Amino acid sequence: MSAIRTAPENAKSRDIRNRWLLSLPALLIILVAAIGPLFVMLVYSFLVKGDYGDVKPWQFSLDGWFSVFFERDIFDDTFGLASAHVSIIWRSLKLSFYTTILTLILGFPTAYFIATRPAKSREMWVFLITIPFWTNLLIRTFAMQQVIRNEGIVNNVLMWLGVIKSPLQIIYTDTATLLGMTYVYLPLMVLPLYASIEKLDFRLVEAGYDLYANRLQVLWRIVIPLVKPGLIAGSILVFIPSLGAYVIPRVLGGGKNMMLGNLIEMQFGAGRNWPLGAAMSITLMVIVMLALLFYVRNASKSGAGHV
Repeated sequence: MSAIRTAPENAKSRDIRNRWLLSLPALLIILVAAIGPLFVMLVYSFLVKGDYGDVKPWQFSLDGWFSVFFERDIFDDTFGLASAHVSIIWRSLKLSFYTTILTLILGFPTAYFIATRPAKSREMWVFLITIPFWTNLLIRTFAMQQVIRNEGIVNNVLMWLGVIKSPLQIIYTDTATLLGMTYVYLPLMVLPLYASIEKLDFRLVEAGYDLYANRLQVLWRIVIPLVKPGLIAGSILVFIPSLGAYVIPRVLGGGKNMMLGNLIEMQFGAGRNWPLGAAMSITLMVIVMLALLFYVRNASKSGAGHV
């Protein structure tokens, strides 16, 4: 009798053990390919930089972390705020936030338009949204450069219309970087929003109109709360790659208006300060983790609210 009672428990234990064994190769790949490099960066951030790059093994130092936000005066050995680093970090956060807002403003009506089309034509519209992913990021960035440069399409059209008399200096500015990131990451906002809006019960929208709500009230009180998971997911998908962008600021910013990704690359290259680059990499990861925690917290609240 006891054997009969324990049989389901034994079967469940075997099933769990088999699942872990089947998952073991994937877990090892994740451990080696993802966690391994991050651990190396963490270790490097606590070491002493080498004379010509690299690090001096097993010489503990906090200089890498200290140099992220502070710098030492070479003349009187006093400490001060690393204004260049703080400025670049602030620029990265600011441009990433603005990119998220712009993609949301452009992506929400686009996703709503696609979700309200007939079922037969939705696939075509989604297909058109995904076409930019077929092209390399560098090529798309150079394409945007041709659009906004002094002799580009935007300036030529504005001059032809008589709006301006001389070309606007857009290229090699923060505005150029913002436009480039908005163009590149817009599909990452549209697709999650479309997935949420497509599941929306539009009878609730009709009920709102029946209760004499205007368009703005229906949008703010019915549509947005119901598609909030897609909105948050799209914002995270745009904010995170924007924060670590390297190619777009390099090409459209001209190397002058650097972002955090460019600063990290410079420390591992021309700067030859690997501990500082590693500390900045971990700092970037911490910012990303905070953004993800914000997403998980809001998504869980949204799910609990719907239940």
